[in-house]
Amino acid sequence: MKIISYFKESYNELVNKVSWPTWKELQSSALVVMTASLLIALVVAVMDFGFRNLMEQIYKLLY
Repeated sequence: MKIISYFKESYNELVNKVSWPTWKELQSSALVVMTASLLIALVVAVMDFGFRNLMEQIYKLLY
């Protein structure tokens, strides 16, 4: 019977106590996450390109 009580309490909390974001807030948050993800991906790509070129130059000096 503890499992049934757990599900009833969980449902009650999700319906009555959780404050869900509005559709506008959700869209705004999603836009922030997508923008930050693209910015981080761009930074990582630039770093990768730079390190690759640096390592190529070092290898050319050694071999």
